Amino acid sequence: MDFTVLNSIAEKYGSEIIFDCNLAQFTSFKIGGNSDVLIKINCEASLAETVKACKTHDIPYYVIGKGSNLLINDRGLRGAVLVISSDFSEITVNGDMIICDAGAALTKVCLAARDNSLTGLEFAYGIPGTVGGALYMNAGAYDGEMRDVIRSARFFDSYSGSIKEIFTDEMDLSYRHSVFMGGENVILDLCFKLKHGDKDDISSKMEKILKKRRDKQPLEYPSAGSTFKRPNGDFASRLIDECGLKGREEGGAQVSRKHSGFIINTGNASFDDVISLINIVKDEVYNKTGIMLECEVKIIC
Repeated sequence: MDFTVLNSIAEKYGSEIIFDCNLAQFTSFKIGGNSDVLIKINCEASLAETVKACKTHDIPYYVIGKGSNLLINDRGLRGAVLVISSDFSEITVNGDMIICDAGAALTKVCLAARDNSLTGLEFAYGIPGTVGGALYMNAGAYDGEMRDVIRSARFFDSYSGSIKEIFTDEMDLSYRHSVFMGGENVILDLCFKLKHGDKDDISSKMEKILKKRRDKQPLEYPSAGSTFKRPNGDFASRLIDECGLKGREEGGAQVSRKHSGFIINTGNASFDDVISLINIVKDEVYNKTGIMLECEVKIIC
């Protein structure tokens, strides 16, 4: 593949471009091989031109944020990886609304809400992803979800080559699902609609939620967060515990002893280690309970 055109676009907009880039450093799992090229997107124009060029020149491309919900193959990815993260992360507060680029860290947006006495985003404090990624999967925790606070979003329609706006009732938001999943539309920015509240109360709630995360989740190890979706009427972690799988290991991958809903990288886990352990957990839970767990982690291979 010829990446000359992508290099030219990156130079035009001042985007950082890295050839033969190791992807492990761009995921919270710390697992992944090399990509042919990685581009750090810094504006919507560079994103639009890059996606158009990839489609025109038949270059496979992958869009990622902070890589907090990804497992990437150790054998790497052919084509281009477009990172929408800190280089594309402006945050603006306007009354009871927060408008932010898709690459803004969710935690930073939560802090901006707190600093402006806006309530509604406390549930998301400590979720280690971007707002674009959070909307993509309708992230949620502690009785809150993105669909509770999102007003609208702008996205690049890769089929028409145009930028469009979409509102909450058009997003098909449900448990860990949005209209963006399974398509090639790329989220550019989001508008949150919050409520005015007491700054001290907001701060207190955020700190309590963060403490819960630290107390219950294995944040000291690389992982992709909750590995499995919550089955109807139950919890994946309870089923995994019931099946005696807490602490189960495959190579460097382990079902966390702290929270069995997490598969962690104990230091040298490979892609195959994690996939093998995921399959073991799914098979044993199904054989013993009749419930088939579904992966929440996005697997790219």
